Amino acid sequence: MEKPIVLVIMDGVGKGDGGPGDAVKVANTPTLDWLIANCPHTYLKAHGTAVGLPTDEDMGNSEVGHNALGCGQIYSQGAKLVGESIESGALYASETWKDLIANAKNGKALHFLGLLSDGNVHSNIHHLIAMLREAHKEGVKRVYCHILLDGRDVPATSALEYVAQLEDVLKELNTEGCDYAIASGGGRMKITMDRYEANWPMVEAGWR
Repeated sequence: MEKPIVLVIMDGVGKGDGGPGDAVKVANTPTLDWLIANCPHTYLKAHGTAVGLPTDEDMGNSEVGHNALGCGQIYSQGAKLVGESIESGALYASETWKDLIANAKNGKALHFLGLLSDGNVHSNIHHLIAMLREAHKEGVKRVYCHILLDGRDVPATSALEYVAQLEDVLKELNTEGCDYAIASGGGRMKITMDRYEANWPMVEAGWR
């Protein structure tokens, strides 16, 4: 007899070390305890290369975890996908990139807007640096970065390090006739990168 299969995702529930900081172990979970004791089960990794992220040091999140479970296989996601397209040159061969460069070389400025960190959840600063170098290589004279400081996927005060790193690269690229600079900045939460309240006017206020 055919029976239905139900996929239930419990965000934040995982197998811990059983110590006092193991919230699932400390909690009262009679149903989960019964299932583990009486039903066949196994454990899946929810971070790093197991879910298609660049390294095993990269933490997972609901998005990549849901994607991995939904497709039933490991495939490159997020930062790893972008990194591979940069390394292979596919990004720079795309029509979108070509149009951006052509527009910038026709008297316009090229603008980059994004999260400045190496958290590898929503961004990696090395991707921005790679695109800045490529734009310079292709003859773009004016590039302006509109940076969103992280403090969520990376330590709270780490923005100072990322800004310093970016400024060093911009200084290097500011050869004769070039203007590469940080043009604006702000935080990520509740405004430009709000995804919890789904409040588009707030997001728009940030990027404008």
